[in-house]
Amino acid sequence: MNAPQTRYYEDVQEGMELPPVTKTVTTTQMFLYSAITRNPHRIHYDEKFAHSEGLPTVLVQGPLQGAQLSAYVTDWMGSGGFLKKFSYSNRGMALPGQPLTLRGKVTRKYQVDDRAAVDLELWEENAAGDLLVPASATVLLPSRTNA
Repeated sequence: MNAPQTRYYEDVQEGMELPPVTKTVTTTQMFLYSAITRNPHRIHYDEKFAHSEGLPTVLVQGPLQGAQLSAYVTDWMGSGGFLKKFSYSNRGMALPGQPLTLRGKVTRKYQVDDRAAVDLELWEENAAGDLLVPASATVLLPSRTNA
C-alpha cells in the first residue's frame, strides 16, 4: 500500500474503507520468521509433522499474520500517524501460497486529550472470503487545525 506522506484526520470519514492489500506468504518467509522469533514449532516448517497433527499442510504463524495487519495500518496512516492501540485474534488457518487479503474500515473519529483519534476495524481473509484474523486499532492522526 502506498500511503500518503501524511494522512490528516480531516481526510478520514467514518465508514471509509482502507484499500485492500493482498499478500501471499511463502514457506521461505515462514522459515525466516520462525528463526527470528525463535519459534521451533514444527507445524510451521515440517509438512509431514503437520499432517500427523491432522493439518492439511504447514501453517502460517499467527504472529506473522498479526505483524502483516499492523504494517497494513501503519502504511495506511502514513508517517505523521501514531499507532496507539492494536489487537488481533487468530481464528482460522492461513496456508503458505494462499492469497490473504487485508481489509479495514474506519469505525469512529473522535478527539481524545486534544488529539485526533481514529478507530479501525481490520481483518484478514482468504480467497474464499473466510475471516481468518479479526483485528482493531486506534491511530492518532495529525490535524490541519492543530498544525
